[in-house]
Amino acid sequence: MKTPEILIVGAGPGGLAAAMLLANAGAKVRIVERKDRVGGRTSAIEAEGFRFDLGPTFFLYPRVLDEIFQAVGRNLFSEVPMKKLDPQYRLIFGSGGELNATPNFEQMEREVTQLSPQDAGAFRRFMDENRTKLERFRPILESPFNGVRDLLNPELLKAARHVKPWRSLGTELQKFFTDPRLVIAFSFQSKYLGMSPFRCPSLFSILSYLEYEFGVFHPMGGCSAVTERMAEICRELGVEIHLDEPVEQVLFEGRTAVGVRTTKANYLADSLVVNADFAHAMQKLVPNRLRRRWTDEKIDRKQFSCSTFMMYLGVDGLDTDVAHHSIYIAKDYQRNLREIEQTHMLSEDPSIYVQNAGVTDPSLAPDGQSTLYVLAPVTNRHPNVDWSREREPFRRRVLQQLEKVGIRDIESRIRYERVITPADWEHDFAIHRGATFNLAHNLGQMLHNRPRNRFEDLQNVYLVGGGTHPGSGLPVIFESARITSKLMGDDLGLDLPEPELPITPEQPDQHMETALV
Repeated sequence: MKTPEILIVGAGPGGLAAAMLLANAGAKVRIVERKDRVGGRTSAIEAEGFRFDLGPTFFLYPRVLDEIFQAVGRNLFSEVPMKKLDPQYRLIFGSGGELNATPNFEQMEREVTQLSPQDAGAFRRFMDENRTKLERFRPILESPFNGVRDLLNPELLKAARHVKPWRSLGTELQKFFTDPRLVIAFSFQSKYLGMSPFRCPSLFSILSYLEYEFGVFHPMGGCSAVTERMAEICRELGVEIHLDEPVEQVLFEGRTAVGVRTTKANYLADSLVVNADFAHAMQKLVPNRLRRRWTDEKIDRKQFSCSTFMMYLGVDGLDTDVAHHSIYIAKDYQRNLREIEQTHMLSEDPSIYVQNAGVTDPSLAPDGQSTLYVLAPVTNRHPNVDWSREREPFRRRVLQQLEKVGIRDIESRIRYERVITPADWEHDFAIHRGATFNLAHNLGQMLHNRPRNRFEDLQNVYLVGGGTHPGSGLPVIFESARITSKLMGDDLGLDLPEPELPITPEQPDQHMETALV
């Protein structure tokens, strides 16, 4: 029997995970990547002795990726040493007050009660209900949705009353917490999906639940160290990885994909996996006439996530009193959200996220220096914002916001700086509209309404990444790779083993450490 040949466009986390599983199952796998390093948005920026994660910095719910590692005979935590953070992050509210989020349930109860005495006991109720919600909905997140008939899945019908799809996340949190600051504290995680909690389905209360139940981790070397090790394992399994080789066109016979043309060569394959930004890749690589459900015109009518304004700063000294992760919430958070998603304006008081990783991982900077990763959620590309004019004024505004998380005199301490705007995400990183979290996660763009893992518009084309089911965020992207690989295995006659040792919250690992920051 002929060995199946699979070509993967993009060496992001989803593409690498799929490559590991498919190569281990016996396929011949080749990855072509437009950039000069692996990882996609989960890659590293390295300059002048500093190392930053380009995109994700929170490593959550390691269960999915560890099962993928187990499937190829590896252990995630021995391959990539990690530290479990406590506190996980510090929230600073512009309206007043702070919250140190901790995985210690008793301490977290005290934190909640100290901030809002009337909400004593609410944290435990939130955790108990969301534990059940995840248990009910997990089979849905781990299964493909190939059409509307899959909505009749008995597991989905049983899960509906726990998920409450008619509610927004913000409304759901108001059921547990009376203090608006706590509603934000347990719903801001919707920003991992690029959405306002008041426009995001209530299902996603499981995001904050996952943080507290399973922990927030820092892979030593950053999240990019995970994808770099995945690429090494891919090569050990026989995968060819071609870097700095953009794909220019998918090759077709009729509506069947047979390979790709890159800037350097033509490659033929039995099946194609697209791990690039979905909307950008379809419009650039696939003729519009070959697409039916996802034509250019239909893509333009879809809703996309917000974008991010990024600053990567190498600085003198280390702010030891600033947490590994800090989040400043705008004083008028509702207005901040409207400006991002509806009026498409830049906020005068933007919310920001800051990673001060040097308190945990000194390897990221030269001696006596440290790294600061600064992110402000902003509108995706829109005519209201001209980034050629707004870049510098907004940069100054974001630097001023750093004082609100306890970082002062920043301008005089900067030794390296890089800024990425939504325009840069679009032009330099091939992300449609600069929407860094892909298609929005509203009810009309989830499950069977999202681009499907076995792509419905073309033959022999499969999808992994944030643009397909189940959605965005590293654990979910890894799940997309597992779903897609299983579908491909079924179609190509490959046997993909089931995971053996799922992680539970109570299962410690000798390679995990707790970082007190």
